[in-house]
Amino acid sequence: MDLERLERIDKLKTKILKYIFYKKRTEKEVIEKFKNEDNDILDETIENLKELGYINDNEYINRYMHEAISLKNLSIFEIKYKLYSKGISENMLEDYISENREMLEDYELLSARNIVNKRKKDNELDDIIIYLRKKRYTQDTISKILDEEND
Repeated sequence: MDLERLERIDKLKTKILKYIFYKKRTEKEVIEKFKNEDNDILDETIENLKELGYINDNEYINRYMHEAISLKNLSIFEIKYKLYSKGISENMLEDYISENREMLEDYELLSARNIVNKRKKDNELDDIIIYLRKKRYTQDTISKILDEEND
């Protein structure tokens, strides 16, 4: 490998590291950001950073889920959509969801309860249920909310 190529790889690696240290990124986000770079060098650099653990989509999913659970009220569908739009593969998402189904269902129910409690004073229950359906909460979650509200 020639010295010029090594320098280009090192320079690109430095740029990518700055980008991912500022905020964790998926592999797709890195590829999109640096798509104007030499493809061979970009691919090689990304593979190297993946091997070193700087780019790890599974870790990204875990981090995103923990942030979403502690900060947001989202349906499982919304979380999947947001991660999918960041370039996480459908297979990787489905694996995570199947491995964490119970935790995610509990989170979704809690999230729906939070929405109901926030909106209850200004909206009819039917309107809140319509909102939950629009946000793609599961029918199971909506049924549980209805049961709780009708008790």
